[in-house]
Amino acid sequence: MGMNPSTNSGELGLENFFKQVKEIEKQYDKLDKLLITLQEAHEESKAVTKAASMKAIKRRMEKDVDEVGKVALGIKSMIEAIDRDNLSNRQKPGCGKGTAVDRARTATTISVKRKLKDKMSEFQTLRQNIHQEYREVVERRIFTVTSARVDEETIEQLIETGDSEHIFQKAIQEQGRDNGHTS
Repeated sequence: MGMNPSTNSGELGLENFFKQVKEIEKQYDKLDKLLITLQEAHEESKAVTKAASMKAIKRRMEKDVDEVGKVALGIKSMIEAIDRDNLSNRQKPGCGKGTAVDRARTATTISVKRKLKDKMSEFQTLRQNIHQEYREVVERRIFTVTSARVDEETIEQLIETGDSEHIFQKAIQEQGRDNGHTS
């Protein structure tokens, strides 16, 4: 009539399964913190005008982006391990395909996978917003310095090389020199 009284959740493989899920949840918390840190650094970068400060913020952001990638890969590996465990767990008595234990494991695994997909989508959106807003800042700065609009390729090249910060800084310095000569 169901499970035999000596069968507990440990024997059904659920205890270890839920430990693995809990560890994945801890990693999701870490991802959340990294995303918040990235967003805060991005907001901070909007107000910065000094090249050195901007470079420091960009380095921090790059480090955080790299860390997001590492954490996400770790989560993906953990989910793959859970998938393998789910398949092997089906071989145990009372845990076959379609049983309550199997359905619980499968539903939880699907939920964890969906959460990873959502987090990565959130990260990608944040990354695109950061890049787009930075492009707009660079474009405005170039226009301020040169009074001319530049093409997309030039903006991208300036961002990639880091020269956008130097152009703005150089223009400020030259403006200061010009003011000094007219007095």
